[in-house]
Amino acid sequence: MAATGSEKQGTTAYYVSTPIYYVNDAPHLGHAYTTVAGDVLTRWHRQRGEKVWYLTGTDEHGQKIMRTAEANNVTPQEWCDKLVEEAWKPLWEHLNIANDDFIRTTEKRHTDRVQEFVQDLYDKGEIYKGGYEGPYCVGCEEYKLPGDLIEAEDGTKLCPIHKKPVEILKEENYFFKLSEYGPKLLEFYANNPGFIQPESARNEVVNFVRQGLQDLSISRSTFDWGVPVPWDEKHVIYVWVDALLNYATAVGYGANQEKFDGTFPANVHLVGKDILRFHAVIWPAMLMAQGLPLPGRVAANGWLMVGGEKMSKSNLTGIKPQDLTSHFGVDAYRWYFLRAIAFGSDGSFSWEDFTARYTSELANDYGNLASRVAAMVGKYFGGALPEATAAGEAEKAVQEGLAKAVATADRKIGEELDFQAGILAIFEFVKQVNGYITEQEPWKVAKDESPEGRARLATILYTAAEALRGVAVLLNAVMPETSQKLWESLGAEESLGALPDQRVQDAGGWGQLPAGSTVTKGAVLFPRLEEKPA
Repeated sequence: MAATGSEKQGTTAYYVSTPIYYVNDAPHLGHAYTTVAGDVLTRWHRQRGEKVWYLTGTDEHGQKIMRTAEANNVTPQEWCDKLVEEAWKPLWEHLNIANDDFIRTTEKRHTDRVQEFVQDLYDKGEIYKGGYEGPYCVGCEEYKLPGDLIEAEDGTKLCPIHKKPVEILKEENYFFKLSEYGPKLLEFYANNPGFIQPESARNEVVNFVRQGLQDLSISRSTFDWGVPVPWDEKHVIYVWVDALLNYATAVGYGANQEKFDGTFPANVHLVGKDILRFHAVIWPAMLMAQGLPLPGRVAANGWLMVGGEKMSKSNLTGIKPQDLTSHFGVDAYRWYFLRAIAFGSDGSFSWEDFTARYTSELANDYGNLASRVAAMVGKYFGGALPEATAAGEAEKAVQEGLAKAVATADRKIGEELDFQAGILAIFEFVKQVNGYITEQEPWKVAKDESPEGRARLATILYTAAEALRGVAVLLNAVMPETSQKLWESLGAEESLGALPDQRVQDAGGWGQLPAGSTVTKGAVLFPRLEEKPA
């Protein structure tokens, strides 16, 4: 049985990748959704104290890129350079994406290794020359099976994803013996039931492979924008074979064996469900043919929908992330999509839903809690966090609530990739703390100036502040800028050290924030929203 990323030793990196994105246009919310999910996942594992490697990048070869460049009267390389430097990289920086590498498939460190990989397969007899004719979608860069197509009213056959007519291509190509790997793949799926997620995606792939696989055309001879086939430069390597290999070339395949051994294979490949077959069928078969270990998990997220249509550039439903961050802020943007949509399911975006959740959960529940606690510590104790000496059952319930939130969020986000459930667990705790303050009424307790009254008030406010300390740690992966503001407001930076150094799995340990910490009321974490821009 092939080894997988889930069996990597503890000295190797927790390796997460996004798809590498086509640069035929600027990125939209769908691209950012997957990239933010990967960022939250890897930030979480970093805060577990693990070695982490987070990879993203761009896919720059193929017929679609070539045609887009021609339509804009520039060379394909000029087009790619412009989009990467002016749109893709700046957006990831804007969204606070902490990727460790950004791979471009036009880089020499990638193209040289792709040629070597394909040459190895050819030398092993895994690749042969043949002819093929069939329906081809340029948008997908993929030959389609006749049964995959949908029919327009006039009888034209359309790609089910792009809703555009397919082209009938006939060419002499080189083929990878993919059909021979069907039984091996099915055995692997059976032995590794968590390899493909969610379950619906796994079932789709298993059923597809059971129907029998066709050999894969791995070269194109009708255009030249691609990596040349090393033994026959009349052909370029099929863009998907080229693209999938980025997960190996970016971490040192064929160039830095020590780095490769310490990173590869990926623990998690995050992909859109429309490219699942490439990652769950073709990619593992290529690795099997080369004798390399397989990834630990391929997790397919659903589509973001606008007006019932998949959000995409080609359907003209792409929305720029900056349209939302300029109104709601970057941290709220990072939070919203993982909170509102169950990862792996399709989800609809609406401005109204974002506004309602921002106001209710971020501004009213979380932001208001932080402001109230800081204000009361300032008012009643001069900004010095008091010591808790009169704890009772109510305080014990808050302590238990934090421990539960930590355990649930760590499992859901760190292990199960159920970002929504993990975030909900944290915000249920925020609601619990709000309820605690409402029930304890510290503003009334403050009127009792006896030693007992002061001790009780001190305990209530310490409990609330310590609870917020735990929340800041738990939400750091999701909303790093806001969490840092809260951390500093609680005086935790001076007393406990840097927020990224706090271990999420230990965040539930009670009493970490020392009495005497300087609590200050900073800027409002989530300001009131202005009117929706026209």
